[in-house]
Amino acid sequence: MSSVKGSKQYSMRVVPHRPALRLLRFVLLLLVLALLAAGAYVWGYWQASGGNVPTGQSREQLQVQLNEAQSESERLRQQVANLRMASEVDRQASEDVRGEVIELRRQIASLEADISFYRGLMAPGESGGGLALGDITLQALGAERHYRFKFVVQQIATDHQVLNGSLSVDILGTNASGEVERLPLQQISPDYSENNIKLRFKYFQNIEGELTLPPGFEPQQLELVASESGSGADSVERTYGWLTDQSQ
Repeated sequence: MSSVKGSKQYSMRVVPHRPALRLLRFVLLLLVLALLAAGAYVWGYWQASGGNVPTGQSREQLQVQLNEAQSESERLRQQVANLRMASEVDRQASEDVRGEVIELRRQIASLEADISFYRGLMAPGESGGGLALGDITLQALGAERHYRFKFVVQQIATDHQVLNGSLSVDILGTNASGEVERLPLQQISPDYSENNIKLRFKYFQNIEGELTLPPGFEPQQLELVASESGSGADSVERTYGWLTDQSQ
């Protein structure tokens, strides 16, 4: 074989072709890389856990502690719920007691008024006897301008006899135009068809019912006139301010 003068000559060697050996080397390389990756993972886990790898026994202990913590948390939540319920019960009980106290005070005041009234009936004192008008009650109801009323007519005497007579009731105020107006009770109360309400009693008589004021009317006073029928008839007149009880 001829050669070109001046060029470098390389020696040639014949190498057997073995594809299985090349594949084996590649598989071994992958295995080494996998082992290195696994070792790095174990090293990192060991460092993160403080150098201690939890055993099966320690995992069981951690699970027990977790269960105990969850039970304690549930117990505390239940205790908080019980305290809230007890607080609500106490608050409701306090409201109920306050309402009962208010109602008892109202009943006591009503009984004291009744005692005073009956004392006046049985011991007229300086009044000398005859007709008398007691206190009135005006109570605002749920509907606007709607009221419940109660008037008391009584006989003051040392020797009570059946008394016959009549009672007239007028509401004085101003209408929507600002003019003074007088409204007879029969015009604003469905409980009475005439303004002269019949009286017949020995000690006292209650006049009760409901009334509704017309729109634009502003009440100012109540005027009551009680008259006894028969010879030597007695009469009494009394004017009250328009004061209502807003408790209901």
